[in-house]
Amino acid sequence: MNKELIKVEMLRKYYHSSKGLLKAVDSVSFKIYRGETFGLVGESGCGKSTLIRTVLRLLKPSDGKIVFDGIDITHLHEKELKSFRKRMGIVFQDPHSSLNPRMTVFDILSRPLKIHKLAKKHDELMLKIVEILKLMGLQAEHMIRFPHELSGGQKQRVAIARALMVEPEILFLDEPTSALDVSVQAKILKLLDSVKKQKNLTYFYISHDINLIRVVSDRIAVMYLGKIVEIGDKETIFHKPLHPYTNGLFKSVPVPDPDVKIDKVPLEGEVPSPVNPPEGCRFHPRCEFAKDICIKEEPVLKEMEDGRMVACHLYQ
Repeated sequence: MNKELIKVEMLRKYYHSSKGLLKAVDSVSFKIYRGETFGLVGESGCGKSTLIRTVLRLLKPSDGKIVFDGIDITHLHEKELKSFRKRMGIVFQDPHSSLNPRMTVFDILSRPLKIHKLAKKHDELMLKIVEILKLMGLQAEHMIRFPHELSGGQKQRVAIARALMVEPEILFLDEPTSALDVSVQAKILKLLDSVKKQKNLTYFYISHDINLIRVVSDRIAVMYLGKIVEIGDKETIFHKPLHPYTNGLFKSVPVPDPDVKIDKVPLEGEVPSPVNPPEGCRFHPRCEFAKDICIKEEPVLKEMEDGRMVACHLYQ
């Protein structure tokens, strides 16, 4: 196994709301290894985006520990974080809103270089921008365009280019293709795969698209209502999911075959509110295997014989 790049321990991110304490991310632990693609999947609203923003320290954690390349960055101040910022990049979900409409592509791409003082002369700045545009399949002439003059796919290529300008070691991808047409999605995914190999990057993908996560990831984690319920090798989990939620989530993916019949609804009931989550296991109100202990005690992530980790009383 490659060296650990990121280690997250009992990470929490809570928000105070008019209805009470909203537990967006609650006691989450996982590791990401150098060179791998780590995928995080779960229903919309389960806390995926909040998790990666907290790991990146774009949001201040409520509790827990974030270790990047052996250094604890949990409580570093903004000035201390600056040297780590260029080692971690992020591509947001919607390129239409993540790019400044008043800035040209040149301004957008030059800003990270200026902030981190990575280009001393204008010629050096131009050369770096032209190189990254070519890597993204764009032309030098795109430098003078504004975001509204670009297609959705071109905007996302610029957003990816911006994240890569400072030569990061890991790229956080927050559903980078969900706002794009299907044909454009495939091109962006191929581009990201090519860039990963060329630059020896580590990826952290998050998505509610299970088929996408299955294609791009080496290992995956499944998140439910602010907690990770299963982590492991992609093929191991997809071949035989152990947690009832993981099993139901995977069965809910439509099969493109009219002859395949669905016996019953894989996941019944509504997702509880993160302001008032159930006691014990958070999935127990929707779980067909729920026992008395599931209502009283919260399960912990336990390592199985095949190397995966599962938080379920069926395997404690």
